[in-house]
Amino acid sequence: MDLHFGDSKPTDEERAAVDALLGPPESSWEGADRSDADLRWARGGREARDRRDLLLPGLHAINDRVGWISEGALDYLCRRLTVPPAEAYGVATFYAMFSVKPRPATVLHVCTDPACAAAGAPELRAGVEEGLGSGVHLEHSPCLGLCERAPAALAIRAGDPVRTAVAAPATVAGAVLAATAPDSVPEEPAAATAVPQAGREGLVLLKRVGVVDPYSLDDYRSHGGYTALRQAFGLGPAGVIREVTDSGLVGRGGAAFPTGRKWQATASQPDHPHYLVCNADESEPGTFKDRVLMEGDPYALVEAMTIAAYATGAHRGFLYIRGEYPRATLRMQHAVDQARSRGLLGEDILGQGFAFDIEIRRGAGAYVCGEETALFNSIEGYRGEPRSKPPFPVEKGLFGKPTVENNVETLVNVLPVLTMGAQAYAAIGTAKSTGPKLFCVSGSVARPGIYELPFGATLGELLHLAGVRDGLRAVLLGGAAGGFVRPDELGIPLTFEGTREAGTTLGSGVVMAFDDTVPLPRLLLRIAEFFRDESCGQCVPCRVGTVRQEEALHRIVARTGAGAADDIALLREVGRAMRDASICGLGQTAWNAVESAIDRLGAYE
Repeated sequence: MDLHFGDSKPTDEERAAVDALLGPPESSWEGADRSDADLRWARGGREARDRRDLLLPGLHAINDRVGWISEGALDYLCRRLTVPPAEAYGVATFYAMFSVKPRPATVLHVCTDPACAAAGAPELRAGVEEGLGSGVHLEHSPCLGLCERAPAALAIRAGDPVRTAVAAPATVAGAVLAATAPDSVPEEPAAATAVPQAGREGLVLLKRVGVVDPYSLDDYRSHGGYTALRQAFGLGPAGVIREVTDSGLVGRGGAAFPTGRKWQATASQPDHPHYLVCNADESEPGTFKDRVLMEGDPYALVEAMTIAAYATGAHRGFLYIRGEYPRATLRMQHAVDQARSRGLLGEDILGQGFAFDIEIRRGAGAYVCGEETALFNSIEGYRGEPRSKPPFPVEKGLFGKPTVENNVETLVNVLPVLTMGAQAYAAIGTAKSTGPKLFCVSGSVARPGIYELPFGATLGELLHLAGVRDGLRAVLLGGAAGGFVRPDELGIPLTFEGTREAGTTLGSGVVMAFDDTVPLPRLLLRIAEFFRDESCGQCVPCRVGTVRQEEALHRIVARTGAGAADDIALLREVGRAMRDASICGLGQTAWNAVESAIDRLGAYE
């Protein structure tokens, strides 16, 4: 390992931020005041290197305290962790929410992705630019996960503590207020606008959102909380996996892999320790269901993670939350702390002799970290680049050990599987897509938000619930990585097999409706820009293909009709190359929305 430290020194504030996370340095090798005694040998080098996974939290600590990461601060953090500064610089510059250049302590993120763009984000951004002073840095942001309240803005003011405020639906005055006086912006309840069905009978996954106090463990338990965990202890690990398998539960993140098979494959691995990772990095434009669950029913996720860990033999779990979700992060940390203090996490959960604990890690603005192996790299303190498979995570995942990874919605589904029983759960939905499903509805509808329906309901039924507006032009299923369908295709059943047969995808449950006031070419160009920005650059098909796709769409916008034929042919060729040869799903799906708009909607005719 080649370490090259510079001469830059951290400020007292930067040093304090790092020391608050890592503790004070024990020797001058780590940056303490120099003494002749501890220069004779390097103490704790191996232990320091074993803490490489604290690099991302360390970068957050500096960025939260100061607003950007200076060379001296990065150098000090690298000394503390024995990480080469060049590697740490590569990590710091990988994430959009960090800056290695001086900037104001307050950053205002204004969403520019499809739902917000259709709701007036360009005009909002222009107005905010005029109204903000020099003490605020304006950031054009990808989806903030606030699509039900578009357009949205998120203000983050560095300090001790860091302060955040959300303006959504944002006006120019509201966004400026969030940036200049974040403490004056009231916190809106999670269910106020996000769950139009809140409190209704028959809900399974959303039954507690808007009903229970998300801060109260006692309230959660009085509404059925921790019943499923007790049943899990009664069934034993193999019994829990059998129930999950028999229920037909599949992953809700888009890949639809059978959850029981994944758990069984991890549990059967002889290599130890096993790890559990909950993927709450829902960065797909149009997706916000996991945020609503974490904000409105955080203890359900803690309980579900405990059950998954028990079934798969994991004693340590990581909850990876996207950096744009400050409120969800605070509520989940409170829930974890309360569960630990009440014996529901820790060395002897419910007196059953099972040890498990959860550590929360924050992302920092990287869509690709939604891919499981990129997420593992991010937790370990490396750039969030996907790994080639095999080996698969169930064999060699986080820290090279067997790992089970599920998203928030998938894990929360485990609770009704155990409380209802596998057969009753499987009776909901269809034979191949069982159980309830959460759908994120936004765009040209009267009541945007999260909707819970059994698999098998049609797209038209869902849009009727949400109050679709007149003049419907297109519906985007699955987010930016999904595909468009026409207004005459609303009979498509919302199942994995039904959307597949219709030549589209269900994805993670994104449903964006666009009326005829939305300029479709501009929307497609924004999707292409999103994939260009979010490509990690590791593989050539994605790194180059996303740029060529955007360039071609710029040319097509300037000359539609016959003059665009050559560029459309080029788009198809580039799209096939990305789909066939990209390492991960980002490049493989970057062409989907554009292709469907050309073929199904005749976008450039």
